[in-house]
Amino acid sequence: MFVTRLLSGIVLVAILLVTIGCGGWLLFAFLTAISLIGMFELYRATGILKDGKKMDQLTAPAYLGAIVYDFLVFLGQKDFLLFAVLGTLIALLFVYVLTFPKYKADEVMTSFFGLVYVTVCLSCIYMARMYLKDGMYSVWLIIICSWGCDTLAYCAGRLFGKHKMTPQLSPKKTVEGAVGGVAGAGIIGAIYAAAVGSNLVGNAHPVLSFTILGASGALISMVGDLAASAIKRDHQIKDYGKLIPGHGGILDRFDSVIITAPIIYFLAAVFEAAV
Repeated sequence: MFVTRLLSGIVLVAILLVTIGCGGWLLFAFLTAISLIGMFELYRATGILKDGKKMDQLTAPAYLGAIVYDFLVFLGQKDFLLFAVLGTLIALLFVYVLTFPKYKADEVMTSFFGLVYVTVCLSCIYMARMYLKDGMYSVWLIIICSWGCDTLAYCAGRLFGKHKMTPQLSPKKTVEGAVGGVAGAGIIGAIYAAAVGSNLVGNAHPVLSFTILGASGALISMVGDLAASAIKRDHQIKDYGKLIPGHGGILDRFDSVIITAPIIYFLAAVFEAAV
């Protein structure tokens, strides 16, 4: 299992290096694909897709809304993104009303939640890469905060962990591990800034800002990880899928990235605007 997990991780990192490095249409295509897969995993896990279906009347508008939203992000039409989200909501309400009582209200809300939770959040990776002045470098903080914090928190927890953080949700996670993950991500952010700082044009204090971004993103990433775990526990499943050998599904691997991406994008934009 360890070897499988390691090899899958290496392949995944290689894909990220290529897609994020190239940006543009390649990154757009990659993020759209994993967004649609992630939405499907969520819909299957929560039970709104039944009997092996991949799409139905309720999820089709959400999938279409995701594609439209990502395409608008790709075209740089940020002023129209809200219309894509609201248009999807209206379409879902049409389905709810015209097919009543086929679908329940909570199923409609879950379908809409999938669009926001997966697609809108992941699109911030593209926006961080393509819209920020230092996007080529700032975007990697999303991955550093998410996966780096996870690894560092695990190590700190194994070495110093005594106090359970969320015993009902994740018994192995400790307060000491969380502190180690946040502090470690902040330190990695500072080291990363020192390494690439000379290439940054939109950041007057890269070491300070990247330290803050690293620690803030790490803190949020833990919430994303635990939230995804809570959804699985609510619906009594172990993994969202089996797409990534040794890791599970897209949501199993990108659960913390999903929530970290918008935080890093907006905070990085604030630091650039302050220059």
